[in-house]
Amino acid sequence: MLETTTENVVRSWVDGWVVSRSAAPPVVEPWGYTVDVGITGQVTRHVLDATGDAVREADVRKVAGAVRAPGVWLKVFAEPAVVAPWLGPHWWVDDEPAFLMTVPLAPAHGLTAPAGYRLRTWSRGGVVRALVTAEDGALAARGQIAATGATAVADQIETAAEHRRKGLGSLVVRTLAGAAYDQGAQTGVLAGTPDGHALYTTLGWRVLAPLTSAKYVGPQGG
Repeated sequence: MLETTTENVVRSWVDGWVVSRSAAPPVVEPWGYTVDVGITGQVTRHVLDATGDAVREADVRKVAGAVRAPGVWLKVFAEPAVVAPWLGPHWWVDDEPAFLMTVPLAPAHGLTAPAGYRLRTWSRGGVVRALVTAEDGALAARGQIAATGATAVADQIETAAEHRRKGLGSLVVRTLAGAAYDQGAQTGVLAGTPDGHALYTTLGWRVLAPLTSAKYVGPQGG
C-alpha cells in the first residue's frame, strides 16, 4: 500500500488531473505547481502543495499578486474563510470548499446497472471513462479516472438531477476505482465537491484537506 502523505497526494492529484483533462505537464514551483489548461475560462491554474495549517499566507499572496489575466485559477488546500482575506478584490472565491480525498483501491467485480439503465466503459489516452445512460439514451451518470502509476485520479463524476438517488453515482465511482486497480493503481485520489462528499464518504473515501477554488476575474469583477 502506497503511503498517503498529503504532499504526495497533492502531487498525485495534479499529475492525474492533467492526464484526465489533457492539460500541459505541471511546472514545479517553489510553492507548488503551475498547469496550463488552455480552455476558455481556465487558461492556467496554480496549485499550492501545502495543506491545512501548513498553507502560508505569504505564498498565497505572492501567487495571487502576480496574476493579471482573467481565466487564471488558484487552488489552495485550506478553508475559504482562511484563503479569501489573502486575495485581492479582483478574485472570485467559491465559499463552499471542495475536499481532497483518498481511498485504497480494490477489485470491483459483478457491477451492473439497475434495470432501465446501461453502463458502458472505455479507455483512451490513459483515461478510463464510465457512462450510464437511461432507456431513452439520455445521460444519467458519468465519470473518468486517470491512473499514473500507483495512484489514480477520479474526475468529472456527475449524475443528472433526474436520475439521482438510484445508486448510479456509486456505480460509476466503483467501476472507475476497479478499472484503476486493474491497471495497477493502489490509491484513488479526487477533489470532491460538497455535493459529492457524502457519496464518496459512504464508499470509504477519507478527507485529507479542504480545497478552496479561486478565479481571477479582473477589475470588472471586483
